[in-house]
Amino acid sequence: MTYDALQAAALTRSLTILGGFHPAADDGVPPGFQTLLLLGPHEPGFWASFTQSPEWQDGAPDPMDRWSTRVIDAWAADLDALALYPFGGPPFKPFFSWALKTGRVHASPIMLLVHDSAGLFVSFRGALALRDRIDLPPNPANPCLGCIDQPCTTTCPVDALDGKNYDVVACKTFLEQAGGQDCMAYGCAARRVCPVSQQYPRTSAQSAYHMTTFKG
Repeated sequence: MTYDALQAAALTRSLTILGGFHPAADDGVPPGFQTLLLLGPHEPGFWASFTQSPEWQDGAPDPMDRWSTRVIDAWAADLDALALYPFGGPPFKPFFSWALKTGRVHASPIMLLVHDSAGLFVSFRGALALRDRIDLPPNPANPCLGCIDQPCTTTCPVDALDGKNYDVVACKTFLEQAGGQDCMAYGCAARRVCPVSQQYPRTSAQSAYHMTTFKG
């Protein structure tokens, strides 16, 4: 089992490996697992694949979580691995700290997670805890370190993101107003303006779905 083989297998499932690490005893990963891989949507193509799934088409709640559980559980069974998810709690798995431990995900200037290839559009569908210790590739540099203008810090229309706190109430209130419809249709303005996000081909329909889910 190699990282490259697992990444190839992830792509056949419309997923990609967003990073991984070798967990220590205090990382919240059950004993006996030597590698943790975080999984997210593979772009381009994830949304087109997902919307053909039975979970999307059956009209029942939480289609993306149900899709993730079905796909990743089956893959974990094939690998004799353990599937872990950022939903289904409380208690919730520490995906934020796990993401930072991969070295491919970082705290951005607005404190939202940023990924070397997904930018501020990074999201996790689950994780695989593997019994084997596999070699992981070198990590790219933190993309924020070379971002001189840091446009994410000045773009939010209601200044809900100040780098210390996220004013969720102000954000959701804005999304109910006429001025918030651009964010509703195309995704969070601060996430979109990230130079890395702009190179990440996530569809507007997918962003709109996530915004609708977030707004509740």
